Amino acid sequence: MKAKELRELSEEGLKEKAGELGQELFNLRFQKATAQLGNTAMISKTRKDLARVNTVLRELEISRIGR
Repeated sequence: MKAKELRELSEEGLKEKAGELGQELFNLRFQKATAQLGNTAMISKTRKDLARVNTVLRELEISRIGR
């Protein structure tokens, strides 16, 4: 998911997306630990997507404080 797409979401939508990605990351790690994960690159992709969401949330917080 691109940052431009994330900036179009509301704050609630971003928080929901962060929760979904966190859960997905947990599931991927669990699958890796039990040797059920075929594509380990999904873990790093999910981590990066979660970082993007958190970055956009922080940008919103900073813009709200700066007003």
